[in-house]
Amino acid sequence: MIVILNKDVKGTGKAGDVVKVSDGYARNMLIPRGLATEATQGNIRHLEKQKAIAAEKKAEEKAAAKAQAEKIDKISVTIKTKAGEGGKIFGSITSKDIAEALNEQHKIDVDKKKIQLASPIKQTGETEVDIKLYSEVGAKLKVIVEAE
Repeated sequence: MIVILNKDVKGTGKAGDVVKVSDGYARNMLIPRGLATEATQGNIRHLEKQKAIAAEKKAEEKAAAKAQAEKIDKISVTIKTKAGEGGKIFGSITSKDIAEALNEQHKIDVDKKKIQLASPIKQTGETEVDIKLYSEVGAKLKVIVEAE
């Protein structure tokens, strides 16, 4: 029997796949549990429409991320904090601080989890920070840390 998987099934396939399984497995396991539906012409057309809509949405999100990346590449963020001798700051600048400063100074909202810091910034000066906005779309933000 040929079925369309509604959810990922270990050893069988991922959601949206059209797979051939034994009749008993389909009738007794997959279909009653809502893991699959029978692959009729109407169901296959419906699946193709859903995939087309999902691909279009993904393309729009990627284009928006590219536009945001171009904006971020052109700007810099200045963070003022207390610092001691030799430019060593008290505490550290984390991805949360950078996300808040980016939102305050340039009105660009970026989730702190997307800001990739190898370690928190602990020195005054200029640092380039990678921001992963979408898969295969990233930006570099210049962060300037100044002493108050």
